[in-house]
Amino acid sequence: MNWNRLCAMARKEMIQIRRDARSIGIVIAMPIVMMFAFGYGVSFDTKHIPVYVYDQEKSQQSQDFVKRFQASVYFNVVKTVQSYPELVSAIDAGRCQIGLVVPPDFSKKLRSGQKVSVQAIFDGTDSNSASLGMSYTEAVAQAHSQQLQLAWLRGRGQGQPRLPVSVDARTWFNENLESMVTIVPGVVAMVMAVVGTFLTSLTVAREWERGTMEQLISTPVTPLEIMLGKLAPYVVIGLADTSLCAVMGVWWFGVPFRGHIWVFLLSTLLFLIVVLSLGYFFSVVAKTQLAASQVSLIATFLPAFLLSGFMYPIDQMPAVVRGITHVVPARYYMAILRNVFLKGSPVLTMWQDLLGLAIFAAVLGLAATRVFRKKLA
Repeated sequence: MNWNRLCAMARKEMIQIRRDARSIGIVIAMPIVMMFAFGYGVSFDTKHIPVYVYDQEKSQQSQDFVKRFQASVYFNVVKTVQSYPELVSAIDAGRCQIGLVVPPDFSKKLRSGQKVSVQAIFDGTDSNSASLGMSYTEAVAQAHSQQLQLAWLRGRGQGQPRLPVSVDARTWFNENLESMVTIVPGVVAMVMAVVGTFLTSLTVAREWERGTMEQLISTPVTPLEIMLGKLAPYVVIGLADTSLCAVMGVWWFGVPFRGHIWVFLLSTLLFLIVVLSLGYFFSVVAKTQLAASQVSLIATFLPAFLLSGFMYPIDQMPAVVRGITHVVPARYYMAILRNVFLKGSPVLTMWQDLLGLAIFAAVLGLAATRVFRKKLA
């Protein structure tokens, strides 16, 4: 391998990047746009769920129960309706996601120590919001029931009763349970997968479309020098984009960075080799920029979005799908990023993910070097 020829190829690719306004726009704008779009647009936090109430009793006790929902940040009691059909109509029209029906004998049963059933109707068209709303509703009802039970015992002269079991909950790594904290590190992997593969998918295909491939083949430069020279600028660009995303995540979105920078850079470099080699492979095989770019986006964005643990927990997927995730490189990089950002885990706890990335980098890098041949056919 000749160093001068390698540097010449790298300079040639840098000139191509500067002349291509589309590439410059992708390099600069896409990471920023994706960070803001995912950071603010994607949220797993369900708060201020609209609630309609049909209180058939309208007593002090029933109003105290409803005020429990009004005081919670997870609910927004929008309206109190006067009939059951009005409540059903509000749910059908999408004006509320939860409908509460307080029975007419609510306070009577409470005074007699009987069990009271309050009907809660959930709009199940959004299963995630419905399941979370159900959990929040049960928690509010349980807390109110517990308070009433303690008041009932104190009223019968049993002093200050104590519950036999209590839970002292502490949340590590994401103390406020904010979904943004878990999403933003994953966006870094998404940016790397999309930008890296998309840009490099245009490198060789551009030569074929512009008719410069014949001149490139006639030079003494080797296929390995062509690949390394074309990918070298994108390694620098990828590291710069990743650093930009990491800085935005820490300083703008307030995501903690508790791990070692060198682990972050090492895993980033390995993942860069994976996505750049993959994009180069598509560029050689497709030979047209349109086909190469489309294939690269389909092959990287969808697996990284759906099968890396970014949107859906891998351990909750079916067994077959969990097996498929092992051949998605973004899965390993996603796990490393969340460990580095949120946990600050030692390297020994991430060696399997680092090894997986290293294997993919070696295999795809070798495949990229073998796919290109210096011939016109």
